[in-house]
Formats: sequence, structure tokens, C-alpha cells
Amino acid sequence: MWTKHHKKKKIGRFIIPAMTVAFLSYFGYHAIHGDYGLRATEAFERQRIAKERELAVLKNKREHLEKQVALLSDGSMDRDMLDEKARLQLNFSRADEVVIFNNYTN
Repeated sequence: MWTKHHKKKKIGRFIIPAMTVAFLSYFGYHAIHGDYGLRATEAFERQRIAKERELAVLKNKREHLEKQVALLSDGSMDRDMLDEKARLQLNFSRADEVVIFNNYTN
């Protein structure tokens, strides 16, 4: 009975580990630096916090404007508010008055 004995090649032992290292390296790199990786997640978080601050400022501005509209609405028009708006729009004041306009826009 004849048996053939094949000598194992040394290069064959390194193919699977090399492919595994390449596979893990590729996905590891993209897990950190990719479009949805850790660095991108940090950037998204910073952007979210900035947008929340901007939203808070806009909400405060809206509340202020809603209060002004409530003062100008029908039935509850405040004479001082009407006078203030007229002076602001017309740029009008009497000679003996000192007028200081507070601009609420930020």
C-alpha cells in the first residue's frame, strides 16, 4: 500500500491569521474613524449640544415676542406699549424727552 505524504507548506499556516488580522484591522479602523464611528459620534454630540443651546435662545425670544403680542392683542392694548412701538417705528420723540431704546434682538 502506497501512501503519499504531503509536506505542509509554511505559508499556508499564515493565510487564515493574516486574513483575520486584515479583517479586524479594516473594521476596527472604520469603527473609530468611519462615517458612523466614535469620532463622528463625538462630532454629532457636539453639534447636538450647540443646536440645543440655539433652540433655548430661540424659545426665549419666542416667549418674549408672544408676551409683546399679548399686550397688543384686542381688548388689552396697553397705551405704553402702543406709544413705545409708535416711537420706535416712526423714530419720533419730543424735544424735551430723552428716549432710550432697548433692542431685544440678539
